Amino acid sequence: MKQRLYYQNIWKELSTNKSMVFLAGPRQSGKTTLSRIISKRFSNRLYFNWDIYEDRTLLLNNPLFFEQMDRVDQSKPLVIFDEIQKYKDWKNYLKGIYDQFNDRYNFLISGSGRLDIYQKGGDSLAGRYFLFHLWPFTIGELCHQGNYSIEEFLKNPLQINISYEKQYEEIWKQISEQSGFPEPFLSSQKTTYRRWSRIYSQQLIHEDIRNLTQIKAIADLENLYLLIPDRVSSPLSVPSLSQDLHVTYNSINQWLELFERFFISFTIRPWSKNISRAVHKERKLYIWDVPRIKNPGLKFENMVAIELYRAVTSWNDIGYGNFALHYIKNKEKQEVDFLIANDNEPVLLIETKLSDTKPSTALIKFQNQLNIPAVQLISSGNSFKLFSNNQLSILVAPACLFFPNLP
Repeated sequence: MKQRLYYQNIWKELSTNKSMVFLAGPRQSGKTTLSRIISKRFSNRLYFNWDIYEDRTLLLNNPLFFEQMDRVDQSKPLVIFDEIQKYKDWKNYLKGIYDQFNDRYNFLISGSGRLDIYQKGGDSLAGRYFLFHLWPFTIGELCHQGNYSIEEFLKNPLQINISYEKQYEEIWKQISEQSGFPEPFLSSQKTTYRRWSRIYSQQLIHEDIRNLTQIKAIADLENLYLLIPDRVSSPLSVPSLSQDLHVTYNSINQWLELFERFFISFTIRPWSKNISRAVHKERKLYIWDVPRIKNPGLKFENMVAIELYRAVTSWNDIGYGNFALHYIKNKEKQEVDFLIANDNEPVLLIETKLSDTKPSTALIKFQNQLNIPAVQLISSGNSFKLFSNNQLSILVAPACLFFPNLP
């Protein structure tokens, strides 16, 4: 469970074709641990952390310090740069060492900010690296079956072999109570989670965000952090948040962007193609620290959102396609919680219900409009049903049984 084999395989695939790989993800999602696991593949390796004073001093005094590493043989070394994005000139520094040493070294760059936020035309690092993401534990990772390829998924998303194991329900419950972040999850203690969550928010807001952005309204930023668990799964109203916090519309927008940049939250956009009277603009927001959500229905939908987001970002990282996660809502307020698209074409509809085993009216309606398979996920159970909708199929299954079968 601790070896993160799912992500090791992504690293192996990417590093075969590029000597510099970026690893991004939320703070304390296990990036340093995964980096050290990966480093064991190399007889010559060096770990650098910008947050360690001695390491930082070493780089500032000698930018090519890694050339002095002790080597046990003549194999190509791995150099790990952790949190290097906190260095003011980090992009130019990495460009320089890549251009000079890419044929002699492997480089793994990890950070808790959005390293891909700089992927723009004219960027000094463009074309020099591959990026992948490490997320907190999900049931899709922990119980991954590995017997269902992406090609099979795209051909028929419902052609999966669902089997029940008691541990699936137990892991799903554990994530809902302790989150998927490794430290509280592996402790299996609610008290550990509560201590961790309190410290985690302080580190994110007072260290990462404040130090890197120079934002002064930290108290208002903390209040927004406290508000968002009650706003998950609903179309995001920036004017409402602005009114509740008595701050400007632009400030709320800026802070929400920061929350995404630092992996506090993520948003999905509505799908409107081939949907009559569809909502076009309103995003839906979800958070990574799931136990902060107290409403059972909202928490369940957020957990499903995390599983789906993990899947589509990993598929994109490894190069399987151009996947995106959306939701559907029309002006009559009929809604389906999620839609997976690939290359701007719909692939699968996903609805969440705590316990309703009958496909929802909205799911049937939008399935008929889009002519694609559909799934309705429920929060518990040990079996599934397959319903017919004209020439289409709707699978109703517990989420903890469905996600281990995703590619």
